[in-house]
Amino acid sequence: MKLSEKVRKILVEVSRIILGCVFVFSGFVKAVDPLGSTYKFQDYFAAFGMDGLKFIALPSSFFLSGLEFVLGIFLLLAVYRRFTTIVTLLFMSFMTCLTLYLAIKNPVTDCGCFGDALIISNWETFYKNIILMIFTVLVFLWYKLMTPVFSSRSSSLVSLYVCIFILGISTYCYRNLPILDFRPYKTGANIPEKMVIPDGAPHDVYETSFIYEKDGVKQEFTLENYPANDPSWKFVDSKSVLVKKGYTPPIHDFTIVTTTGEDITQEVLSDTTYSFLLIAHKLDKANDSDVDKINELYDFAQRFGYGYYMLTASTPDQIVEWAENTGAEYKICTADDVTLKTIIRSNPGMMLIKNGTVINKWAHRNLPSGDVLDLPLNETRLGTIPPNKNVSKVLICAIILLAPLASLFTYERLKKRK
Repeated sequence: MKLSEKVRKILVEVSRIILGCVFVFSGFVKAVDPLGSTYKFQDYFAAFGMDGLKFIALPSSFFLSGLEFVLGIFLLLAVYRRFTTIVTLLFMSFMTCLTLYLAIKNPVTDCGCFGDALIISNWETFYKNIILMIFTVLVFLWYKLMTPVFSSRSSSLVSLYVCIFILGISTYCYRNLPILDFRPYKTGANIPEKMVIPDGAPHDVYETSFIYEKDGVKQEFTLENYPANDPSWKFVDSKSVLVKKGYTPPIHDFTIVTTTGEDITQEVLSDTTYSFLLIAHKLDKANDSDVDKINELYDFAQRFGYGYYMLTASTPDQIVEWAENTGAEYKICTADDVTLKTIIRSNPGMMLIKNGTVINKWAHRNLPSGDVLDLPLNETRLGTIPPNKNVSKVLICAIILLAPLASLFTYERLKKRK
């Protein structure tokens, strides 16, 4: 049965709006955390045996978030309709095939399609892409029925501004810290609380099998039927397979170990005074241009009796080299590399905690210095948890994006009336 043009138009308009919103959301949450997407690309390259491509992880992060965001805006505004729908079809075809492979083989547990803002399983991601593919095919087939918001003469100006906007967001968040923090170590979070497994929470369920050998023939048994009392069978090996994932606390791998092997995690987290945690997951790649600020903060901590620790996943030789080159007098400890990259998107960066609660975080280029360090932390804004301004930040970004576009739209309508 052939659909009427009115029905097709409704379908294509609804499809482009749904696709556009998903693409804008996906691109934006990745753009505000470019280093997070970079780490995810590195995971992909490692999983597929392409470690030699890790050098393009950062530009790939910028490109992917920008592509998704721009495609989303183009769909919402019906800009370059033919080009946009072709690229969208190619993109979704590739991503659907990729996510099917990820769901079957599971080389990475989280595809990262929505960054840290929304974490879904690989199978859920594949099913989501199947649904989006339906909308993609509809806008591809009936792209001429999409109603453009701007005239063709303004399309180039609109596209240029959208590209500049999303590139500017990514660059700002790369040089500083993500303007939106979706990770478990965001300011205001209590680390010990996020390490607790609630009573009654489901545990991981494993299926164990045993391999025995008899007369040169190996056979696999389950826990119920293995030949425990038959001496003619010789035990060879056993293996456990995870069949059901249990509850995993948001923070499950936070440990602080001194260079002498002492675990001081609880000591640091239970400290009722302030503690500065200088995070540098890889010292050989750490930016040392702000060492003076780092040392100034250490002197400040010493003066007021605050804790001060550096956490790194570097080798002992790299730790020694850093201490010699920077004049570091603070205690240097080791921690998990992934954990440190999750805590802060800066190498190095600083996290201020008190009684296990994250009070503040700074990228190395934004470390507090000068007169602000003349008073104890409890008497300044540095020692208080900043208010949550996520909504206002999103609104500001929306205004920056939409105000020029709205002005252009109004100008075109007024000009058309004249």
